[in-house]
Amino acid sequence: MHSYTRRQTLHAGLAMAASTLGGGAAMAMVRPPRRLPDPWSQFERYDALQLGQMVRNAEVHPRELLEAVIERVERLEPGINALSQRMFDLALEQIDAGLPEGPFTGVPFPIKDLGLQVAGTPTLAGSRLFAGHVARIDSDVVRRYRAAGLVLFAKTTTPELGLTGTTESILHGRTRNPWNPALIAGGSSGGAGAAVASRMVPMANASDGAGSIRTPASCCGVFGLKPTRGRVPLGPMRSEGWQGLSTVHAITLSVRDSAALLDATAGPAEGAFYVAPPPERPWLEETQRPPGRLRIALAPRPPGNGPVHPDCTAAVLDAARLCESLGHHVEEAQPPVDVGAMNDALLAVLAVETRRILEDRAAELGREPQPEDVEPVTWMFAEMAAQYSALDYSRARESFQRITVDMARFMRHHDVLLSPTLAMPPLPLGVINLSPPDIDRMIAQVMQFGPFAAVFNVSGQPSMSVPLFWNGEGVPIGSMFSARYGDEATLFRLAAQLETARSWHGRIPMLSA
Repeated sequence: MHSYTRRQTLHAGLAMAASTLGGGAAMAMVRPPRRLPDPWSQFERYDALQLGQMVRNAEVHPRELLEAVIERVERLEPGINALSQRMFDLALEQIDAGLPEGPFTGVPFPIKDLGLQVAGTPTLAGSRLFAGHVARIDSDVVRRYRAAGLVLFAKTTTPELGLTGTTESILHGRTRNPWNPALIAGGSSGGAGAAVASRMVPMANASDGAGSIRTPASCCGVFGLKPTRGRVPLGPMRSEGWQGLSTVHAITLSVRDSAALLDATAGPAEGAFYVAPPPERPWLEETQRPPGRLRIALAPRPPGNGPVHPDCTAAVLDAARLCESLGHHVEEAQPPVDVGAMNDALLAVLAVETRRILEDRAAELGREPQPEDVEPVTWMFAEMAAQYSALDYSRARESFQRITVDMARFMRHHDVLLSPTLAMPPLPLGVINLSPPDIDRMIAQVMQFGPFAAVFNVSGQPSMSVPLFWNGEGVPIGSMFSARYGDEATLFRLAAQLETARSWHGRIPMLSA
């Protein structure tokens, strides 16, 4: 049996990228996609707001949109594997019952199969242990999705409990990157990223506990924003995830869809532990406002100064040049993050929270959790929980608070912090999944892959991955922009400016027919 006492090795970086970890002038030319036409082809050039407007104008019926998406899914899913559950009948029932008039009326929308509850459907969390776990009620944000007019037609794939930066599991298999099927789509919201990148849908629900929105957004060449802590409710069954690290929102093709969806879903739920500062105006309106001349801190190296792949460095430097060309002031500055303390704290929280989840589910089944219930790395985290006392856990929370204060002080002097989203391009499938042939090698790869994102989960700051660069192999490389706590407005204004300057909408991956 494996020994799980490698705390020195693990704390150096495993927790940072064991997620709910979701170009510029040098862009490689991408061949035009060779794809068979399908009914969705007539709609794929529209974002979700446009589709909702078309429904409200009676230019298209919601059933027509759903049927077109279903045909697109049936054609693409064998090569991508982005959906864990199909809820087509429930979606048709939702349409036939009548949809509310909202910004996204009639737009098909998948839910990540982790954390959120959709009444009457299983929430599998990428795990065999949750087979038969059927939700009794909708989560608060799911009710808000319905009120916005969205049609919930499927659930997207995730690794087991969202515990790694790739979307691969024993339960659902491998989710593939639409740009190169040999590569990962990122995790843990990889199904959402792959679904949007392949144009199955213009946007998809996602969540982010240590990079899980931004990682797949980078890998798949789409837009992903992690909101401020407490911005979107996780209730009513829970007030926070992973001790406040996890946040719910979406992966989208357009910036304005992300803004409008946040408008529709943000706001505290009853009993929330904390509330994000209210916005000055709707975020959709912010996308129409100029960002002004921003002070941008450029941090091309991760906290702790680990290695960065040349493609990721090229991407972030290209993004910096683009920002300068748009009139922003960019200067190198590294935030003061105590990497050792952060990784220790992250590891304690991941281990204890994993153990609690397994024990709670096993109790529902009337037994104790067993190693065969879950994948090897998941069980490793669960076993490690025994190493931590209540005092250790309290110290982990205190470490998070110190980092939050340090980041807030750093951001006094900067409007935005720019860094690579990831330290490596998308990895090959099979390298960082939760059932690796070599756990030590998996740990080493995870350490190198995702060292940038988790600090913003710790600090609670909003952070986004923007697809501005493709490498010489035609693979997208995201750049990450992060703002002060509560300041999504600055990010949406900047993202809309970047989208106008260098739109990614026309870049469609090669898909097998």
